[in-house]
Amino acid sequence: MEKKIASRTPGFEISSKRVATVAEAGQFIDRAGFCVLFPVKNVALPSLYYAVSHRQEARWNKHAQTIWNWKDELPRKQRAFYAKYFRGRGTFLSLRSLGLLLAVHETAVTADEAEDFYAAGRISREACELWQALARHGPMATLELRHACKLETQAGNKRFKKAMLELQGQLIVTHSGAEQETEAWASNRFDLVSRAFPKECRAAAAISAEHARRAIALQYQSLYPSAQASVVARLFGWTKAQAVSALAL
Repeated sequence: MEKKIASRTPGFEISSKRVATVAEAGQFIDRAGFCVLFPVKNVALPSLYYAVSHRQEARWNKHAQTIWNWKDELPRKQRAFYAKYFRGRGTFLSLRSLGLLLAVHETAVTADEAEDFYAAGRISREACELWQALARHGPMATLELRHACKLETQAGNKRFKKAMLELQGQLIVTHSGAEQETEAWASNRFDLVSRAFPKECRAAAAISAEHARRAIALQYQSLYPSAQASVVARLFGWTKAQAVSALAL
């Protein structure tokens, strides 16, 4: 029996041809620049689920199972970036878009800058400790990382999830595959973006935030030509003035 996930947000779809392989999925993400794993209500972005299934509503079915595996395989093959980014939901970024968005966030950082970000008020104490644990130990699965940061309790798990969304939302931490820690569902593994995508971090360091916003806006307009500045600002977390400037190409 199929489990309903969400309704698709109407909008541009890149190709009428269904995506059938992981290689085609990588090509789809490259063309889109950014897309969500499953459709997100009221978020105008392509979804990989729709590209695979051509279904208006996402359900937990063979298509969902396929792309669920691809979210591990694509980053492992360095074909795309995956993390909870747009609205805290599963998001793919092309490697080019990753570099641009790192420039916008100014987070093309080294592994040892966690305390600086905390001191500047850019991340919480829990996020700082998770960052430092990943810097010390390398890629870690969820339970292992929670244990390392003493976040094993139910309350600790809530703080862990909030901190991970902080780090993923600023493109500091990325999804790095899955690991079977218990007999239940496999756990997510996480890594620092600076370690997993060093080339993109180096490229981002040479790009100004203004130039990156313009390039991102141009890419988004190629998907949604009539997109208004207010939509772009809300989607990417920019000010209205930043979005207007970026769209004034």
